[in-house]
Amino acid sequence: MEDIPEDLNYKLQMKEGIVYVYENAEELSQNQPLGLPYPDLETFAIDFSYVLAMIADGPTWAYCHRRLNFLGSKFYLHEMLNEMAELKELKGVPHRDFYNVRKVDTHIHAAACMNQKQLLKFIQTTYKTEADRVVLEKGGQKKTLREVFSSLQKDPYDLTVDSLDVHAGRQTFHRFDKFNSKYNPVGASELREIYLKTDNYIEGEYFARIIKEVARDLEESKYQHAEPRLSIYGRSPKEWDNLARWFIQHKVHSRNLRWIIQVPRIYDIFKSKKIIPTFAKMLENIFLPLFEATVNPQQHKELYVFLKSVTGFDSVDDESKHSNHMFSYKSPKPEEWTAEENPPYSYYLFYMYANIMVLNNLRKERGLGTFQFRPHCGEAGSITHLVSAFLTADNISHGLNLKKSPVLQYLYYLAQVPIAMSPLSNNSLFLEYSKNPLREFLHKGLCVSLSTDDPMQFHYTKEALMEEYAIAAQLWKLSTCDVCEIARNSVLQSGLSHEEKKHFLGVNYLTDGPEGNDIRRTNVAQIRMAFRHETLCNELSLLLDAVKSECPAPTE
Repeated sequence: MEDIPEDLNYKLQMKEGIVYVYENAEELSQNQPLGLPYPDLETFAIDFSYVLAMIADGPTWAYCHRRLNFLGSKFYLHEMLNEMAELKELKGVPHRDFYNVRKVDTHIHAAACMNQKQLLKFIQTTYKTEADRVVLEKGGQKKTLREVFSSLQKDPYDLTVDSLDVHAGRQTFHRFDKFNSKYNPVGASELREIYLKTDNYIEGEYFARIIKEVARDLEESKYQHAEPRLSIYGRSPKEWDNLARWFIQHKVHSRNLRWIIQVPRIYDIFKSKKIIPTFAKMLENIFLPLFEATVNPQQHKELYVFLKSVTGFDSVDDESKHSNHMFSYKSPKPEEWTAEENPPYSYYLFYMYANIMVLNNLRKERGLGTFQFRPHCGEAGSITHLVSAFLTADNISHGLNLKKSPVLQYLYYLAQVPIAMSPLSNNSLFLEYSKNPLREFLHKGLCVSLSTDDPMQFHYTKEALMEEYAIAAQLWKLSTCDVCEIARNSVLQSGLSHEEKKHFLGVNYLTDGPEGNDIRRTNVAQIRMAFRHETLCNELSLLLDAVKSECPAPTE
């Protein structure tokens, strides 16, 4: 653990749900925080209301609907005219095809990053070699692996993927509660505790070993990367140190993995169990340790090192849960949120975004890596979720509900907000594969990537990401250029470093249009890149001309 910067000994205080940074105790007492940009709740609330008004406005809806139809038709015309020219261009590229372009699984949960067969084999192997090892402590009683299985009346040797019962199917469609139970192998929470948790009696050793197996497979494939999610719940400030210790102790680092921290929206559960008094306490437990590791890294060496491998934050839970509270600047502040009711989605997103923004500005000052905000959004539930994410997120996972709102879909297109889509996951939970809007979004020019979500529940092969690409390509008749464009998008929207992206996409990857595309690395035709760039510029200039003329934009 070398090259750890010196401590700054700044003072930290959370006020109204946001962490403020002070140079010393005197400035804290005088309430003079450092000059970092702090987000403003009132501005967010006004912008939020403005976007909602746009969505409800009839002429805006009609205009966006027509423009999106035009974008889809324009791509169809482009395909008819240039498909063979694109293919010819790709055939001339040496040593590069779909198999050896870089692909990033931009949305995958660590607890389900292996497929069901891998998990079954791992359970059987550990039972064969370590049956008499103490692996669980429950109610003050210690149990060996053998005792755990005998209490479940199961013999690991006789287990099959069917009896493991972790795969989602028809019975999980629109039943998120049933889907969550699929994380328990054989329906036993004890096995989840032993094999799929970082903080258990064996200090997450089995979980680390499974993840390292998955990482080895990715390293062997060379061209695939993944961004698994690990959970921080906000129950206790010690969670971060425990997770960092697990990561370093078991050497889970891999050059093909980047980590994202997911925060489940389950304040109501912790409040009902009297684990935390207010929503502010949950935010404090999630964010204060990160500020402390940034300000005083010498006192938090393990966490400082772990954060080098973390690239972002995610907000997760069942989006179809309804909230009775509409978030506005008059809403109770996090310190005042003492009710057992869960805050709404937009409330969670604003306070996560606000703290990540302050943390990123502080880390930039110290020359440290920053974090993206990449929430689950638009899988189900209210359209307001997509408005909150549009205002706060760097990219989103799912985004299915964009097809219900032309205004939001057009905004996401204009801003090129990246969307990690998981059609196989949606097929088992919320939307049949044939109705998935991914192909439509891709054709219109939205920045979409393919991801697996939960290979343990949804996939059959060892290469879950390739399975996802293969099924999409077959079902929607995607061309080589289409799938390579999706792969390029996945690298762009990932948390890989600037140097890695330069290596995988070309040194000018940040430049718009064909100049930013190195076909020898991405296998995306320059004709396609030129088409995307020109189309986006045309849409933006159309809006700009309307603004300049100070009259309503033409309805074509």
